[in-house]
Amino acid sequence: MSDQEIIVVTGDRTTGPLHLGHLAGSLQNRLRLQGQYRQFLLLADTQALADHQGDYSRVRQSVVDVALDYLAVGLDPKQSTFLIQSMVPELAELSFYFMNLVSVARLERNPTVKNEIRQKGMERDIAAGFLSYPVSQAADITALKGTLVPVGEDQLPMIEQTNEIVRRFNRMVGSDILRECKAEVGKVARLPGIDGSSKMSRALGNHLSLSASPDEIRLAVRKMFTDPQHLRAEDPGNIEGNVVFTFLDAFATDQQQVAEFKEHYQRGGLADAVVKAYLENVLLELLEPIRTRRNELARDPDQILSLLMAGSSRAREVAALTLFQVKKAMGMFYF
Repeated sequence: MSDQEIIVVTGDRTTGPLHLGHLAGSLQNRLRLQGQYRQFLLLADTQALADHQGDYSRVRQSVVDVALDYLAVGLDPKQSTFLIQSMVPELAELSFYFMNLVSVARLERNPTVKNEIRQKGMERDIAAGFLSYPVSQAADITALKGTLVPVGEDQLPMIEQTNEIVRRFNRMVGSDILRECKAEVGKVARLPGIDGSSKMSRALGNHLSLSASPDEIRLAVRKMFTDPQHLRAEDPGNIEGNVVFTFLDAFATDQQQVAEFKEHYQRGGLADAVVKAYLENVLLELLEPIRTRRNELARDPDQILSLLMAGSSRAREVAALTLFQVKKAMGMFYF
């Protein structure tokens, strides 16, 4: 794949402000790729409604919140196209065509969907829109001609299913109309929750927002899961599954110091409080400029909506061309 062919497509469901899991999972990769390739950042408000039915005001506010977080971490609308999913109706039409290429059984087997259904306690009370979330995501990626998708590890099954849809469609029409994509996983594939859960999540209440205050950061670090067998400072400790060290791997700039902490902790003689104090300073330094920048930008919400409108318009031109190519390949032009 040459540089000219690489198009980055990524985004987030608009269900609330972003957290450190998003930063480690995909935002850092988006920042690295910005300027190298054409990049689309999608605010998935339509998908957000799949499990927030009727909570329209929250989804609407979250569009602005997520855009603020993008800007605050350094994503630049002059280098990356910000778009709102519902403002590009071609995505919905393409999703509908793709639904005929995927069975309900295949959607139910998707590990990401299965895990979210279990976390949310939906069992069989699942909205059709939520179950078809992988189809919608496939439409987003392919409509914008995405070939590289920065994601967290939990989203890898979505990329696999996108490529299944692409291959099936191309085979049915006898032409490579759609392009397969490749996932780009962050340095830390999956950031755990502060409680030691496998994933940081707003729904589980184990997250730390990018806009967290110093007091919220301190409280979160103090609550972080460490090694339950490390009862005294002089005891040897385990760094595997230790949330504090996972966070240091993800965000500390001085990895030599982290390596020294790990060696000291494992041989014994290093208290959890010392390591947590170091992490607290790392996170305070990391999030302070993000929080400050976000607060400044939040004073002018009209400017945020203006850049989203412009980006959605640019994205719609690309999606319209893809939809035209898809419908032409299917023979769906009659006049």
